[in-house]
Amino acid sequence: MPFENRRDAGRRLAGQLLHLREADAVVLGLPRGGVPVAYEVARALRAPLDVIVVRKLGVPTHPELGMGAIGEGEVRIINDEVLWKTGVSATELDEVERRERVELDRRAKLFRVDRRRVDVVGRTAIVVDDGIATGSTAHAACRVAREQGAARVVLAVPVAPPHALERLEEVTDEQVCLETPGWFMAIGQWYRDFAQTSDAEVVELLHETDRPRDGGDHR
Repeated sequence: MPFENRRDAGRRLAGQLLHLREADAVVLGLPRGGVPVAYEVARALRAPLDVIVVRKLGVPTHPELGMGAIGEGEVRIINDEVLWKTGVSATELDEVERRERVELDRRAKLFRVDRRRVDVVGRTAIVVDDGIATGSTAHAACRVAREQGAARVVLAVPVAPPHALERLEEVTDEQVCLETPGWFMAIGQWYRDFAQTSDAEVVELLHETDRPRDGGDHR
């Protein structure tokens, strides 16, 4: 297994992103698991850290399998191939989306309860997650970053299957991925410690990056 935990993955990923240190970058972690990875990237690049809130739309009978994703700003991505293979109806899709939209709104309010969203207009948005499986969530996150005004969108992840990265080329300007295995079952198989990240940990990491930047540029 290449990564001890998400923080280890973040430090190693950051080493491949140092060319962006002068790119006026904003690091956007996908809650929850992507934020510890993004935290290490932001520290290494001396860049502001924020969350980019999206929710996977899981197949009702197999929630870990993504049939699409939604993001802030009413962004909606649907994987027609997964819908076709699983036979999910439009009614079932709408029900999952309604439920996940409630959770998306809850998380956005929780994570930003006492801090402003970092402005990405005209800047380089580095979208970070702990890994990619189908790519639906990452696709939504990159779309959200673009619609928020990012001049460039860089996707940075520790591990992803090649076919998922190919599907994301249309919404990214650059991709950085440490491991691209041809045989891929789940993100967790590439971590020794893949314990769930809590909401409290996400909030604490966001606040920790704010502390040394008091009075800095958050736009």
